[in-house]
Amino acid sequence: MVEKSNRIYLLEEAGVASALLKLGIPTMVGMLISALYNAIDAYFVGGLGMSQMGAVSVVFPIVQIIIGLGMMFGAGASSYISRLLGKGANEQADKTASTSLFSGLLVGAIIIIGIMVFLDPVLTALGSTETILPYARAYAKIYVTGSIINVFTVMMNNLLTAQGATKFTMKAMLTGSIANVILDPIMIYGMDLGIEGAAIATVISLCINMALYIGYIAKKKGVLRFSVRNIAPSKTIYAEVLKIGIPVLLFQLLASTAMGSINTAAKPYGDFAVAAMGAVIRIMTVVTYVVFGFLKGFQPFAGYNYGAKKYKRLKKSIRLCMIWSTVFCIVAAIVLFIFADPIVSLFGTDVEMAGIAAKALRLNAVLFITFGFQMVYASLYLAIGKSLVGSVLSLSRQGIFFFPLVLVLPHVMGLTGVVWVQPMADLLTTILTIVFAVRINHTLSTEIEMGED
Repeated sequence: MVEKSNRIYLLEEAGVASALLKLGIPTMVGMLISALYNAIDAYFVGGLGMSQMGAVSVVFPIVQIIIGLGMMFGAGASSYISRLLGKGANEQADKTASTSLFSGLLVGAIIIIGIMVFLDPVLTALGSTETILPYARAYAKIYVTGSIINVFTVMMNNLLTAQGATKFTMKAMLTGSIANVILDPIMIYGMDLGIEGAAIATVISLCINMALYIGYIAKKKGVLRFSVRNIAPSKTIYAEVLKIGIPVLLFQLLASTAMGSINTAAKPYGDFAVAAMGAVIRIMTVVTYVVFGFLKGFQPFAGYNYGAKKYKRLKKSIRLCMIWSTVFCIVAAIVLFIFADPIVSLFGTDVEMAGIAAKALRLNAVLFITFGFQMVYASLYLAIGKSLVGSVLSLSRQGIFFFPLVLVLPHVMGLTGVVWVQPMADLLTTILTIVFAVRINHTLSTEIEMGED
């Protein structure tokens, strides 16, 4: 009960800056460690050869799609649960959490089976060359099959974040990611399992992560109560979860498809081009996950205070998140731009690969300065239940603008066009975000003037 009241106090009454830091830093650190694992994983696999590095890049979008299923139910439920807790509807929050967890695992299992049945065609469509395919197949058979655990851990991460249990989610992610980093070199080189060893290390680490979440449920910690008895599928629950969850899934699907399309666009230029773009994606994932992680803490805060009609508190949180995320993005962009060459060299010493990767990294870094601004407002709209606008903003960067660009630029500019796709999509997304940022800030100011805070 004390733990419960402390978390509600954090969302409702604690100082805004303090609450955002306590909610955001744990998820930010956890996601940063997770992203660093992915980069380190690629580093160890890169030592096996260019084709193996390309294989990891090709499989990565598949895993992101599976994670997207967990995020669909987890993030969708998280937004709804935050608003329910803000209104004091705890029983409905419990039913939403349990129903979403069960539904996500069921759908995840079905999708994974489908992917495994058509594995080779999927890998080929995602940019696998003849030399990359054998390694990609070996890696995917283990990693993709074990990703049902990933669905569970992603959902639990979102559901616990909704009730403010961000410290525990950070510990769980840290533990799993550190285990993965330790196991990678042991499995890959120590036990001479090669790329299959990287997949085994990942699955073992996911099992450790899952065990921690199961222990949390068993000890009945936190505000939410997970139980088979609380599984209560209803039109209301699914409507509320999916209206936020589907845009999140579409975002993840588009991000995965974007990765695959970049691999496909780079494919005609050889394994080095696929490996180069894969390395850049991993590197940019590290810095984007910092912003994503922090704003995962912001979302329950925004959803709760919007539901409680505490508009001044919400508006202050938006301003602080804008300042903090933008400062980080500027610093990260400067570091990536200046140190692009030594950073990409960690993923391979091939001259052609390193040259393309460094150029792409610098271009991505320049437009990254606007990423925090984009994500603050995309997260805000989704958190307060305005799914249409939230969907448009979330899907613009790696969907609405990305795909027309990836279809046109490579044909016009060759490999240079492949490199320019993401930066141009970022620029257009920033312009669109400005329009909706002005709109929501005007709406909140009006609510405050009407005295509804």
